Amino acid sequence: MAEITANVNWLAVGVGTVLAFMLGGLWYSPKLFGAKWMKGVGISEEAGSGQPVPALLAQFLATFLLAWIVGVTAAADALLTIILVALTIMALMGAGGLFSRKSRYAIATETGFVAAMVAIMILVHAVL
Repeated sequence: MAEITANVNWLAVGVGTVLAFMLGGLWYSPKLFGAKWMKGVGISEEAGSGQPVPALLAQFLATFLLAWIVGVTAAADALLTIILVALTIMALMGAGGLFSRKSRYAIATETGFVAAMVAIMILVHAVL
């Protein structure tokens, strides 16, 4: 384990984290999927007008952890592992969305965001 984490490209982890987090701002904006997603999860426009700082901090931490997992799998040359991890996360999010009766659009928006984040992180590792 120490060998794998020692070989992690921390620059790629950091850049992947920042780029994926920034994508979230665009992804959930009214310009892309935000307005319809908000309806699909039962959030009103007024309730969403302020920045939910605790949620943003939690999202940033989770994005960093995902980027770190991508970094570990890249260091181990185990691309299939991160693909399986991403598919598992997406399946669990989808199941949770169905249980909480989110719209199919909202579920697709959320799971699609995970796929986009992982794709960005993998690309960053390929470039850096």
